[in-house]
Amino acid sequence: MSRIKGITVILINHVEVGRDRIDNPIYEEERIVVKNVLVTPSASDASIDSVSLYGDRAIYTLAIPKGDKHNWENQEVEFFGKKWRTFGIPFMGIEENIPLDWNMKVMVERYE
Repeated sequence: MSRIKGITVILINHVEVGRDRIDNPIYEEERIVVKNVLVTPSASDASIDSVSLYGDRAIYTLAIPKGDKHNWENQEVEFFGKKWRTFGIPFMGIEENIPLDWNMKVMVERYE
């Protein structure tokens, strides 16, 4: 029996590190390695629904491993050698009620 395995995804978090002379925030990128993320093409009906709801077209859906505490809402991610942007509200299930290793889903669109 083969075990389902995800890939490593880089979550790019923008951390405020100070303020400029006119009090605008200055950010630095924090690159967070997240292992075992499932990446699946979004179904055509999910893509159409995402355009209707958010104005963005879902290309992939990411399944995030259980126990992950990072913020996935409106974040940049890297995988397959490209940059993507998450959008919408991540869908989360109850860990104890889900038999596999993932309990959250988030949609991504092409960013570059």
